[in-house]
Amino acid sequence: MTDWLIGSLSDIAAWATLFIVLVGLAQNTIYILQLILAARELTANPPIHRLALLWKRYADLAPPIALLSPAYNEERSIVDSVRSMLALEYPAFEVIVINDGSKDSTLQTLKDAFDLQPLSRAFPTDIDHKPIRGIYSAPRIPRLIVIDKENGGKADALNAGINVSRAPVFCSMDADSILESDSLIRAVRPFIDDPGNVIAVGGTVRLANGSRIEDGRVTEVRVPTNPLALFQVIEYLRAFLMARLAWSKLGTLTIISGAFGLFRRAPVIEVGGYQRGTVGEDMELVIKLHKYCRQSKRPYRIAYIPEPVCWTEAPETLKILRRQRARWHRGSLETFFRHAGMFLNPRYGRVGVVGFGNIFFIDVLGPIVEVLGYILIPVFWLTGILSIEYLLAYLAVSFTFGITVSVCSLALEEVQLKRFPRVRHLLLLTLIAILENFGYRQINNFWRILGTWQYLKGSESWGEMTRKGFGPKPGNN
Repeated sequence: MTDWLIGSLSDIAAWATLFIVLVGLAQNTIYILQLILAARELTANPPIHRLALLWKRYADLAPPIALLSPAYNEERSIVDSVRSMLALEYPAFEVIVINDGSKDSTLQTLKDAFDLQPLSRAFPTDIDHKPIRGIYSAPRIPRLIVIDKENGGKADALNAGINVSRAPVFCSMDADSILESDSLIRAVRPFIDDPGNVIAVGGTVRLANGSRIEDGRVTEVRVPTNPLALFQVIEYLRAFLMARLAWSKLGTLTIISGAFGLFRRAPVIEVGGYQRGTVGEDMELVIKLHKYCRQSKRPYRIAYIPEPVCWTEAPETLKILRRQRARWHRGSLETFFRHAGMFLNPRYGRVGVVGFGNIFFIDVLGPIVEVLGYILIPVFWLTGILSIEYLLAYLAVSFTFGITVSVCSLALEEVQLKRFPRVRHLLLLTLIAILENFGYRQINNFWRILGTWQYLKGSESWGEMTRKGFGPKPGNN
């Protein structure tokens, strides 16, 4: 009986190990394919670095854009953020800040900084949102509009901004973010090159931690001094420059970051705007657009361009970062299961098979299997069920793939975009790309498990996100 039990446990351990290794290989295969596709796309269509050339080609054809910036308790960074938006180099745009019932002095700070006055502005109510308490304008700055509304969350605030806006294209962004001056003229290119099909475009989000910031502009790119922020630099490079560029190339891009994305207003209204009551409103909108266009057999394209850059502030404490990552993961699960009928459904083409397949392996199955691997495989080895060869092979595959993908993503950035001007910065980031696989990646998966647990409980909490803001800091003067 004892021999039979030991044999059964050995069989279970062997099958469990095989499953964990196969899922890990599937994930890493996806990463490698993303890397290859991104490298090919960057090589075939390198960024246009000369701003004068961009203006010559696109300025006369550029559609008006409304920048929508929801703000909730952003008094520390809101003025610099608005000044940054107003200083953008683009032919025709308006800035619409939506104060989403802030509890701090966000609205008063805006009133004082820009001399805001009440504005009577008629607007349609195509999309539902919480009541608007007032609309304000700045007599000296006609392109600035501020909406004050009852608190309803980011998605609700964006819906209010869409209703009040009048431009055919809107740009959603975070109030704590800073756009580079040429971001809009770069991001709008697909709308001009393919006006009949392009309905959404995503740009790159980078971390401003450690960089020199003056008057709402990043004047010198530096690497963060905070270790957690350093690890996140590599994450953002991998997520944007590799993953999103690859999926855009295949026509299966399923997320455009809420920190910076351009959308054609009409189709967004047709799908009902942003989904309220979710923390993954950015991903959910993109999926709704895919679904709507596929069901109505409408030709469309959702694209990503690597050159337009939006700078944001990364969490620098474990507590805040844990909240952010758990919330992000919960948002992915909410969207996946809300639209689960698209998964592997040929009616939705590549989006249903490749796009949703990627979400399933990376977000739904990935963290659970990886955490099981962290726990079970060492336990199987310690109890003698698995040999040391199995343990070493698992660790070798996991770490080798992870390091390869991270380092190659950094290499892509340096070859094509060259955002880090100092050699010592690149050397430091290369070291971080290696070290993140020994602890940081693992703890991230535990946070994603937390997000899964929150999703299963039906949690709707956003979680407080404390920021330092983009004001002057020691060492930046």
